[in-house]
Amino acid sequence: MRRVLLVAPALLSACSAAPVEGGPPQTIPVHGMTPGHKCDASDTARFIGQAGASETGAAIMRATHAAVLRWAPPGYMLTMDYSDSRVTVRLGPDYRVTEIKCG
Repeated sequence: MRRVLLVAPALLSACSAAPVEGGPPQTIPVHGMTPGHKCDASDTARFIGQAGASETGAAIMRATHAAVLRWAPPGYMLTMDYSDSRVTVRLGPDYRVTEIKCG
């Protein structure tokens, strides 16, 4: 048991990420963000009224530059966490798009 306690710190230190000299600086990932993706829902009015289908979702993701798509059917509860790289699509009782927002 004693040997395990002595070897454990050495094994854990091997898992740490050391910066590469001359390489790009390492960024620390932030929960809820995907690098290179920032949602912009300013040009999404054309999707209002369309059916909530996978093709519509894919087109909305392309139009908003989002990394994550979150569907919100009627009566569906959503978390309040905010993510710059996520688009939320609210659907009406007929499962047609009623609102598109980032977050």
